[in-house]
Amino acid sequence: MIGYILKRLFSVIPVLLISSVVIFSIIHLTPGDPATILLGDDANSEQIKELREEMGLNDSIFKQYWDWISSALYGDLGNSYFMKQPVFEAIKSHIGPTVSLAIIAEIIALFISIPLGILAAIKRGTSTDQFVMVLSLAGMAVPSFLLAVFFALIVGVNLGWLPVAGYSPLSSGLWEHVKYLIMPAISLGAIQAALIARMTRSSMLEILNKDFIKMARAKGVKERTIIYGHTLKNAFLPILTVIGATLGSLITGSVVTETIFNIPGIGQLIINSIERRDYSVIQGIVLFVTFTYVMVNLLIDLLYGVLDPRVRLK
Repeated sequence: MIGYILKRLFSVIPVLLISSVVIFSIIHLTPGDPATILLGDDANSEQIKELREEMGLNDSIFKQYWDWISSALYGDLGNSYFMKQPVFEAIKSHIGPTVSLAIIAEIIALFISIPLGILAAIKRGTSTDQFVMVLSLAGMAVPSFLLAVFFALIVGVNLGWLPVAGYSPLSSGLWEHVKYLIMPAISLGAIQAALIARMTRSSMLEILNKDFIKMARAKGVKERTIIYGHTLKNAFLPILTVIGATLGSLITGSVVTETIFNIPGIGQLIINSIERRDYSVIQGIVLFVTFTYVMVNLLIDLLYGVLDPRVRLK
């Protein structure tokens, strides 16, 4: 098991290295000068030149990348010239709302998708199965931002059941914290629920057709035990893959939803940083999000080895 873990850990290094090159290249090829934006339209060319020198923007692209990545290896993602604080501190102060939103959205998605996927597999070919598939198709087709606007208008404005926008930290109370995140979490979790439900159904159907399931039924094993004790257990690895992917995408894909509901998370931070061409913050956030996504998938890989020992041999 130790060898399996080390193998997976080493496989993360080239992914992060390639991601860092892509992140840095795209950001520095994007039009816009952070020095000019920071100083404003009234600044003269000499002032802009001095600030560019101070920010290291006059160095070659290779030297800028080396300075950035070598510092990042020690946990130093640079400093934000606009916020006047280290990038890591800026991310730390905004990560809480994003993580809370992603966790609540994933919980909602799992509570909806797993039962529906199992139900569709059990009722294969019936109207129930067709209804679940149509529902999941609709969940995948409707954009999360459109669903977010719909919830804000109906549930927030017309019915007044939940706050339309804003954020309350966990320190103010669990319900106070959660009620601001329910609507954005549902709008984000709906798409993930659709994906997980479809994968649950297809994985369950594949196992239900196996000979050992037919043998269990022939022996008179209870249907509940067959479904949950044998079928779901053996079908869970593909489902786990989708769960890991959706959790990572919830953390990375909440930019629009956070903006609609005015949640001060990573999404809002990166939008503001892009508008200001705050290179250090953009690079730091994207690298941090990439690292988080890779770590989530690494955790899923390690869970494979725990749930199915045969995976450790690969």
